[in-house]
Amino acid sequence: MTTPPPSRPRFWALILIALLALGGLLRLLDLTDPPLDFHSTRQLRNAIVARGIYYEWHPDADPLLRDLAMAHRKSMGQYEPPIIESLVAWTYGWTGGEHVWVARLYNSLFWLLAGLALFDLARRIASPQAALAALAYYLVLPFAVQASRSFQPDPLMASAFVIGIYFLYRWMEAQTWKWALLAGLVAGFAVLVKIVIAFMVGGAAIAAVLSVYGWRRFWKSPQVWVMAALMVAPALAYYVLGNPGRSSEYFFSWTVELLKLLASSTFYARWIGFLGSLFSLTVIMLSLAGMLIAPSRLRAILLGLWLGYLLYGLTLPFQMYTHSYYHLQLVPVVALGLAPLVGLVITQVSRQSRFWRLAFAGLMLFALLYPAWVARSVLVAEDFRSEPAFWQRIGQDIPADSEVVALTQDYGYRLMYFGWRKVDLWPITGELSALRGGDRDFAEEFADRTAGKDCFLVTAFGQYEKQPELKQMLTEHYPLAATGAGYLLFDLRHPK
Repeated sequence: MTTPPPSRPRFWALILIALLALGGLLRLLDLTDPPLDFHSTRQLRNAIVARGIYYEWHPDADPLLRDLAMAHRKSMGQYEPPIIESLVAWTYGWTGGEHVWVARLYNSLFWLLAGLALFDLARRIASPQAALAALAYYLVLPFAVQASRSFQPDPLMASAFVIGIYFLYRWMEAQTWKWALLAGLVAGFAVLVKIVIAFMVGGAAIAAVLSVYGWRRFWKSPQVWVMAALMVAPALAYYVLGNPGRSSEYFFSWTVELLKLLASSTFYARWIGFLGSLFSLTVIMLSLAGMLIAPSRLRAILLGLWLGYLLYGLTLPFQMYTHSYYHLQLVPVVALGLAPLVGLVITQVSRQSRFWRLAFAGLMLFALLYPAWVARSVLVAEDFRSEPAFWQRIGQDIPADSEVVALTQDYGYRLMYFGWRKVDLWPITGELSALRGGDRDFAEEFADRTAGKDCFLVTAFGQYEKQPELKQMLTEHYPLAATGAGYLLFDLRHPK
């Protein structure tokens, strides 16, 4: 029986560089395509906020456009601090124009930097080879490729979260002030970027502290209290003290009103099925198995992370099976869980003959390249470059100074961003509206929502067909003011 071959730092360092290059190149594909490829509503919202900040800072901007851009920004619900938006807006000024694709560059860079932290953490608990496998999953998973480059706070949040967990693990190893301060600062920044990560940060931190000190001694450690303060204080200042109205509105709208979902077994089945579509349930189960055999420190952190994720899912139930980016922070958790298991497999393979080691290496190469090809295919499959001109044309067809109600995509953000026109929204029908109830008499609702309005715009024709009363009302009682491929504009001022 042979023993595992000694680690060759130069060899795995070259593979590390190659993996980071592959992950970066995948995220640069279709770089300048408009941000409609992944959860367009959220990406456009951030683009509108970034534009408002840019025009506010731009000294030579057209005063009319500045006022309009700032008004559009203020109309957005601000649930998180505009950190990534401000960084992108600053870059607009530096590059001399509004290039929304720079957000993809920033978030991709953050994801790659966090990958280095993930690699070093996995290397410490398994081996460089196992760490490379974990990093490969983190970098080429098709869902992760799409989500980690999107223009929203989640990639920055998840990246800071990974680095914070890395520093937390280093604190568990050394229990020094250096690692305590770094863990508190970076994890606290992740929570500030988007507060939903607090569940998993809290779970990991509690598990780490109890693993080191136990139940009876943790309260005596000043490092623990400083870490806790650094993790909590920034988010507490912004979300609770600075914006209590917005925070409570979000809590009641997305948690309290939808808690009834927890009573249905269908919710849990859909949640698990959705996870399977993003990660593969087989991979998740293997990652959980890896957690069970991991060294005690990593096992404690992973257990805390999974418990935090479970509580997070029960708090925001609707998003758990509808919003894929709400699971982005689970990518590094699954990857870390795989490392101990892969380490065992590699140890066993190293005892085989040269032929079988090469066969295993070929299999691993295929396991890397196939999802990378899928990720590439998803990114290049659609081309959204015609969208800006379409929405600009609609914006030009809407009479100046007219008030518009619209049945349209993405909360009207496409028209707002590309066409510089803000509209009031006609409600769409769907699962969320059914869950929240509030059915009204159609005639009463139509009168209320069109009062004082000049036009009714229709671009979401799928919804238009699902609302026959609306379609009948508009086509029978109001003439068309303008029409084109993909839109109808009804004149509400001059009924038939």
